Amino acid sequence: MGTARRVKAQVIGGLLAVMGLAACGTAGQSGGTASGSPSAIGTVEQGFKIGLLLPESKTARYEKFDRPYITANVKSLCPKCEVVYNNANQDPNLQQQQVDTMLTNGVKVLILDAVDAKAIAAAVKKATGQGAKVVAYDRLAGGPVDAYTSFDNLQVGKMQGQALLDALKAGGDPKRGPIVMINGSPTDPNATEYKKGAHAVLDGQVTIGKEYDTPDWSPDQANTEANGAFTALGAQNVVGVYAANDGMAGGAAKAMQNSGVKAGTPLTGQDAELAAIQRILLGTQTMTIYKPIKPEAENAAKMAVALATGQAPQGTTTVDNGTSAAIPAQIITPIVVTKDNVEDTVVKDGFWSVAEICTPQVLAACKAAGLE
Repeated sequence: MGTARRVKAQVIGGLLAVMGLAACGTAGQSGGTASGSPSAIGTVEQGFKIGLLLPESKTARYEKFDRPYITANVKSLCPKCEVVYNNANQDPNLQQQQVDTMLTNGVKVLILDAVDAKAIAAAVKKATGQGAKVVAYDRLAGGPVDAYTSFDNLQVGKMQGQALLDALKAGGDPKRGPIVMINGSPTDPNATEYKKGAHAVLDGQVTIGKEYDTPDWSPDQANTEANGAFTALGAQNVVGVYAANDGMAGGAAKAMQNSGVKAGTPLTGQDAELAAIQRILLGTQTMTIYKPIKPEAENAAKMAVALATGQAPQGTTTVDNGTSAAIPAQIITPIVVTKDNVEDTVVKDGFWSVAEICTPQVLAACKAAGLE
């Protein structure tokens, strides 16, 4: 099916789904909003403003995928709706100001990917107190959230941990030397879940020599942490590196090369960033986690339009953020990407093209992997 036909089919399917949301599900499966039955604050016929607040732009996905996908899905479901966009550039205070500005400018519903899940809770409470609706996107924000869509974050960590453990076992005793763990930002609840999932697999199976929680998911900080760990542990002794995402994996990979860590030492990642896919093909990164953003963006748009028009958002389960119990949630299954399935995952989905991946520096590795 051509791209235009696929988009048309998705548009029609999405619109039908939104129209039927109120009749869906049972308690614990579809559910209502955290505060009960929603009330309409806008109509598709007249349109309304939807605020999209993304956390940062260092990670390639937000500007390249999340923003255009969400905008396109909103326009498909509500052609007269206006998407008001802000990026917080990893600044939680700025994001709170952006919420205030959106509310002042008549935004009816927010799709919010929080920089700091706890810090944003007051802004979420203010928004809902003024009658706006809030869809927590990718990260479960604090406060009275109305709906949530993300991935199985605990499973992400388990997948990363298992991939690292399998690679270590392939080289011998997984306890033959220390590993380094570079976790994500302590203000990101997803990072906590990734870490928990990874530890569930690795604890007792490997020797964790050094472990860090990395503010802002900073690749530069990850590079500094990795360099320090390799100096302390002895670069030649390190047998593996757990990096919670691809940006930090990039920082760790540079440190591994510069510090003299043995070639082929396993390194994990997440987000299927272009540089990570290239490292996987070149053999300097073991795996990444591909999180299909299209369905996540579609879920967010459906939930936002449903909430604004007085419908109950559809969820496959419910979650509790400590302030809003039984939040309807759509949770998507992540996918492990290795050298063996690049073509069947990120290329097949159009996430990255062969031309984008197979630059001159990677061309030989692409041919070796059958990616041409």
